[in-house]
Amino acid sequence: MTQHSKFKTAILTFCLAITTVLSVVAQEKATPIFKDGEAQIVEAFNTPDKWIRHDLFVETTFDTDGDGKLDRMHVGVTRPYQTETEGLKLPVIYETSPYYAGVAPDVDGVFWDVKHELGAMGKARVHPEVTRLGERPIISNSQIQTWVPRGYIVVHSSSPGTGLSQGSPTVGGDNESLAPKAVIDWLNGRAKGYTEAYGGEEVEAFWTTGKVGMTGTSYNGTLPLAAATTGVEGLEVIIPVAPNTSYYHYYRSNGLVRSPGGYLGEDIDVLYDYIHSGGGESIIPNSNATINDAHIPKAIKNKRAYSNAMVRDMEMKNGMDRITGDYNDFWAGRDYLNDMAPMKAALLMAHGFNDWNVMPEHSYRIYKKAKDMGLTTQIYYHQFGHGGPPPISMMNKWFTQYLHGIDNDIENEPHKAWIVREGDKMDEPTAYKDYPNPEAKPITLHLTSGAPKTGGLTTTKPTKQGKETLVDNYSFTGEALARAEITNHRLLFVTPKLTKDVHISGVPQITIKLASNKTAANLSVWLVSLPWNDSRRAKTTDNIITRGWADPQNHKSLTESKPLKPGKFYDVTFDLQPDDQIIKAGQQIGLMIFSSDKEFTLHPKPGTELTVDLDGTYLVLPVVGGVEDFN
Repeated sequence: MTQHSKFKTAILTFCLAITTVLSVVAQEKATPIFKDGEAQIVEAFNTPDKWIRHDLFVETTFDTDGDGKLDRMHVGVTRPYQTETEGLKLPVIYETSPYYAGVAPDVDGVFWDVKHELGAMGKARVHPEVTRLGERPIISNSQIQTWVPRGYIVVHSSSPGTGLSQGSPTVGGDNESLAPKAVIDWLNGRAKGYTEAYGGEEVEAFWTTGKVGMTGTSYNGTLPLAAATTGVEGLEVIIPVAPNTSYYHYYRSNGLVRSPGGYLGEDIDVLYDYIHSGGGESIIPNSNATINDAHIPKAIKNKRAYSNAMVRDMEMKNGMDRITGDYNDFWAGRDYLNDMAPMKAALLMAHGFNDWNVMPEHSYRIYKKAKDMGLTTQIYYHQFGHGGPPPISMMNKWFTQYLHGIDNDIENEPHKAWIVREGDKMDEPTAYKDYPNPEAKPITLHLTSGAPKTGGLTTTKPTKQGKETLVDNYSFTGEALARAEITNHRLLFVTPKLTKDVHISGVPQITIKLASNKTAANLSVWLVSLPWNDSRRAKTTDNIITRGWADPQNHKSLTESKPLKPGKFYDVTFDLQPDDQIIKAGQQIGLMIFSSDKEFTLHPKPGTELTVDLDGTYLVLPVVGGVEDFN
């Protein structure tokens, strides 16, 4: 062999060796792994000590804190180190929240006074200030342990006016939709990110595919929907859990001023104070800042004071209307149902049927609209209270399909509703074709007299039953009224004992023909399962089936209330909260009509009389199998 041949052989051997090394290295590169349509934990990603964590500030398209500069949102990123060392690009799971930096303390007087007459204002409340918690760079650790090991990047951001995010909290205003949109735009190279709140170097999201899925619970579940209503490109799927989809429906009910369960006297301005953890810096952040200060009220020195003056003490004070409870432009602007036209993200909705904080109507109204729009959507309901995400396997399938592009046929799934049945575990839902159950049919239940004891509830329309009167007294709880054998503070109508299980699925509706001896009155309705189970082991589904509230002054219009004429009868029709519940044989279904609900409504002076015309009052109940199964 010549010297030249030996050299060529050596070169070839070297090249083969390099190719082999490169091949091995390539084979060792970490990539997501999928099985049965779900992303699996990859050991190479499951290395918390190597995760890259950094924070930045994304520039939005709005200025809501009065400094003349576009607000920037504080963003935290957690990603596998392979996105830095191996050029790996991964999709994002994103959660945004107003809560990450802490909330206001629970002090006396923070809630509105509820002990006053209807149509009057309670005494002024106090305004606590938030002391911000937490330091950079970690905003939140939620979602990280679940999704980073499965091949996702996790992003968090603080909402406008909270934590280190600039701007003002608006509690449902446009900036709370545009803020997460800006973050998603940044993830797709359409917005700018910076290392600092003011100035700083630009930061690019070179490590992501740009596909984003959002999730969260309560307020954190509201914001994915808010982002989706902007139609932002890149937001492929959202999984809201117990989202507040309309602040009117959260703080009002059919014209009635009504508190969310557990927070008597809360209103939208209370929530504003609760989350306002940002905005402590000067209104002019640095000597180079230039602003148009003509719109800034005098004596305002920092951004928090500016937001308080412009949002809480002006926009909210003028729009929230605790006097009439009517639906107006202020509330319409904070109702995401009105903004859904641009939405194209797939939707997996989750909620509890016994959530009396953010009530189940919030999820159902959006699910129904999304379905009508032709979006891919499913709904997961359970029988418990506030919160409760879908099983991790279900969430995994949705994120895998829409973020990684692994076809697991979700959009062709024959079952659109997943409902945790009474007594079952949260991760063992029963599949149904849809919600409400397609086999549910409306049945009409009529009333028979019996006050002050108990009347009847029957599918057969009885002969003339006349009228019965109740006397309002907020000092009695709804539970006490439902359990009372005799009382003139409610009217109670019950079915005979059920001879077989009755499956209710859908939205009950009631029509009450009533007269008041005053120009205004609260109206409350509970649907209950009797006898009442007062055992310590009673389940959430044992007693209250569903509830509803209304203002008789809004019997004709939700946007315009009119004082009642004492003694005149009005037909008041409204929906109760959606439900899907099986009432066991041996129980009785009870319809309770009363006035002030101690846990939810204002507390006017006792004594208002409501007279109900039994012949003009009826309940429409959606029952699987219809009247045949019910009887």
